[in-house]
Amino acid sequence: MPATFTCNLDAPGSELAHVWSHTVGSGRALLALRADWQAQMRKTRAELGVRHVRFHGLLNDEMCTYLIECDKDMYSFFNADQIFDFLVSIGMKPFVELSFMPTALQSGGDIVFFYKANVTPPRDYAKWADLITRLVKHWVDRYGAAEVRSWYFEVWNEPDLDAFWKGSQVDYFKLYQYTANAIKSVEAQLRVGGPATANDKWIPDFLEFCAANKLPVDFVSTHHYPTDALGKPGDDTETQLSDAPRDVLIQRVRAMRNTIGDRKLCYTEWNSSSNPFFEFHDRPYAAAFLFKNMLEVADLVHCYSWWTFSDIFEENYFSSVPFHGGFGLQTIHGIAKPSYRAMQLLHGLGDARLPVQGSHATVDAWAVRTDDTHVDLLLTNHAFPRHDIATETVTWHVQSSRKAGRAEIRRVDDDHCNARQAWVDMGSPRYLDATQIAELEQVSQLKSESLAVARRDDGFDIRLNLPPHGIAAARLELIA
Repeated sequence: MPATFTCNLDAPGSELAHVWSHTVGSGRALLALRADWQAQMRKTRAELGVRHVRFHGLLNDEMCTYLIECDKDMYSFFNADQIFDFLVSIGMKPFVELSFMPTALQSGGDIVFFYKANVTPPRDYAKWADLITRLVKHWVDRYGAAEVRSWYFEVWNEPDLDAFWKGSQVDYFKLYQYTANAIKSVEAQLRVGGPATANDKWIPDFLEFCAANKLPVDFVSTHHYPTDALGKPGDDTETQLSDAPRDVLIQRVRAMRNTIGDRKLCYTEWNSSSNPFFEFHDRPYAAAFLFKNMLEVADLVHCYSWWTFSDIFEENYFSSVPFHGGFGLQTIHGIAKPSYRAMQLLHGLGDARLPVQGSHATVDAWAVRTDDTHVDLLLTNHAFPRHDIATETVTWHVQSSRKAGRAEIRRVDDDHCNARQAWVDMGSPRYLDATQIAELEQVSQLKSESLAVARRDDGFDIRLNLPPHGIAAARLELIA
């Protein structure tokens, strides 16, 4: 089936929201005190333009936020301040996930992850509310109310999953009630939301509870992955994805938008799989998946936060293998994966989407006006594992009253920005030296190549080949 798309560059554009730049995920709070984490975050801010970061475990005992020593309440916000001071210094902000339960407040001994985060409800909700009030008031005093109003406060993480919440839905709603009221008691304009569930769960019940109890919901947050509720228990990730419709996530986002009306919708976790060791995360496959879905949901969400920005991450253990299939946009050494370059391409887009006609089984196309003299023509060729996909010859028929000047193309595919393959070609060394890191960083770079344009009386044509799981981003100069 031919892949042919048509676009009129003189047509009016519609707003393209850069939802990919709102927030990115990380692992747990303590990691943000590492020098390499901060170096990678600084790079992410500079090259991807991301404005917020979200992580688990701000209230874990290791952060020393709240402890009881000798029967005395002990509060220490220093470690959290060190993280937030750094973020503010580089022009970023926290998307504050309020988790997990301090030992001093736990109602049981249930834990998750190797770092033993407690996932039980508070044994005293009033004491929990007091902790939240103290913490938020401290930040307002330290950073100013105007700054903290630009943050987001999210109550817990995935309370619908037994692994992350040993209470009931009723218990979580009570936690939200106490937390939201505590935050608003400090400053009424601070933003609080939830329920931060997995797989788009609990939202109608949550909104009904909040309405009945006159509770604020400044944003609705949830998570999803294409592997959610697909396949059978015990299936590997590829088998799960083989059962997924290609537009599974956009279907879910549309359904969620219909459910919540005009409220702000924040997906605070998503990725190409929920498997923390899935080799496709390191391949161009993840880049094409990210690029396609980010553009598809841009009109429907307020925030679409990729999980995670780095493989400096250790919910199970900290892998020393440079390409081990982790969630991150970057490896543990800060080497950009193809997905990082996909985000970089998105960051460089303008904010005016132009209408495009045409369809194809695996190829998707978008046109974005970058400024008065440039337009980007964007393509992905993507399908889930075990679905049919092949290299496609794509033709753009472009109508324009202006002539095409210089045309360049940047690609992400098996032969471009593919540092993992270069690492495999090195022999897959488990530990990298400085020379190897520099070589892989060079391979990971986006590179521009000239692109041929065939002129017509009413515009011009572009033809190119697009391999499986490839991204092609053509930038055209328009002249009078």
